[in-house]
Amino acid sequence: MRQPEMLSARVLNDHGLDHGHAIATVTRLLGTPAGDLDADALEAIGIDLSSVREKVEAAFGPGALDRPPSRDRRRALLSGRHIPFTSRAKKVLELSLREALAMKHKDIRDGHILLGLLREGEGLGVRVMTDAGIDLTALRAALRARLT
Repeated sequence: MRQPEMLSARVLNDHGLDHGHAIATVTRLLGTPAGDLDADALEAIGIDLSSVREKVEAAFGPGALDRPPSRDRRRALLSGRHIPFTSRAKKVLELSLREALAMKHKDIRDGHILLGLLREGEGLGVRVMTDAGIDLTALRAALRARLT
């Protein structure tokens, strides 16, 4: 939602959900101050920031995340280290892949991930969308139409 040029953000905006409303809803649902939303959002998809910090500091030394990473360190961080996902996040990614394959797409785009969230139907994202009064069936149809 923070990237308005992305298909998912455009379709959600068309259906009445903007970034500000999404943040307010997540804050209300989780009871979390706005500054902690990124950590909570990552946790909701199975990324534990404290665990990530521990692993990064074990590999690159204490305080490695407190200074801007060098080009070599940035490349090492992105080199395929395993990030544990929750079972729900894994399911959403699996459903995203199924959506992409069903549409005969060779890659998973942000729209496919939103379709996976909708198909999974139980996560925080779906709660935010329903709180905004979005008709999930209509959203799904609009998203599929724009992905083809």
